[in-house]
Amino acid sequence: MTNKKLFKAFSILSITALTLSQVALNLSMPVANAAELSNASVSLSDSRPSETNVTYTSTFSNVSSTSIQCITLDFNTAADGTGTVPTGMDTTSATLNSSSTYITPANWTVDATTNGTVKLTYTTGEAGTNGTVILDGITNGSTADTGYFLRFNTYSDSSCTTQVDHSTVMFIYTNGQLVSLTVDPTLSFSISSVASGQSVNGATTNVATTTTTVPFGTVTTSTDVVAAHDLSVTTNATNGYTVYTRYTGPLTNGSGATIDNVTGSNATPASFDTGEAFGYTTNDATLSASPVDRFTTGGGDKWAAFTTSNAEVAYASSAVDNETTRVGYQVGISGTTEAGTYTTTVVYTATPTY
Repeated sequence: MTNKKLFKAFSILSITALTLSQVALNLSMPVANAAELSNASVSLSDSRPSETNVTYTSTFSNVSSTSIQCITLDFNTAADGTGTVPTGMDTTSATLNSSSTYITPANWTVDATTNGTVKLTYTTGEAGTNGTVILDGITNGSTADTGYFLRFNTYSDSSCTTQVDHSTVMFIYTNGQLVSLTVDPTLSFSISSVASGQSVNGATTNVATTTTTVPFGTVTTSTDVVAAHDLSVTTNATNGYTVYTRYTGPLTNGSGATIDNVTGSNATPASFDTGEAFGYTTNDATLSASPVDRFTTGGGDKWAAFTTSNAEVAYASSAVDNETTRVGYQVGISGTTEAGTYTTTVVYTATPTY
């Protein structure tokens, strides 16, 4: 008696298990005789929510050799297709990328009029091959961290009724990870000496400088004296830098006598004056104020008078690494220049622009 009861209980359990197994089989194979594609996946060129013009690359293998005339790609919130299109997703501008390898893209017509479903048709038909179907121009859904499904189906007829292959793959939208860092502004500026016999914007130096002095020495009426400094700048400023020059006042001997400035100006540099004169030049051919090459073109070296206000002698419009500009100085005297030791101080200011 006891054995019969156990047998009945066991029979009921077996039938229940068979029924559950059959339900699972029906879920995984909605259409009889349709082949399940393997190694299926879908990758997104940008997985962030609401991003536009995103490329979806679907990859499949185990493709049937049957000729197909229709392919559908359905985007859904449910694996069995009973859900809805992911909120915010827009597939109506989708196009078939010519790099797709599952089919010959040029043969197929794209119908993306129904949001959430992209249909590809080719009435002549061709057999698919292991590879990719790539869709461009899709706008991602607006919700992150939720799984969605791409249902991929192929059909042997252009009306999309007789299924050949199928696969369902999952994808998810994820918020981008904000990466932040701070780079401090940088500026380095150095002044280097220039030896005698060096070129400076067409002139030739005949005395050497130190890093902090311009020792013209004894000047005679027979020969003007030329010296130079190299100005080097390194900065990460987005809009580059400007180096300005000025002096504290005219060359003076302390007794009230001064050396005349050259007649040229920073805006309009000119050839160096004959006789008594003092001025500067630069070899920078791309200054900021127009004409940018005013010191370097027009024939011969050009010179400008120092003033007590800043005037540009070097410029760059973007970040630079050790950019060097050579600035020259020239002095001449006349027979009536008063005796004495003349001095002034030249000041440079390097200004980055962020």
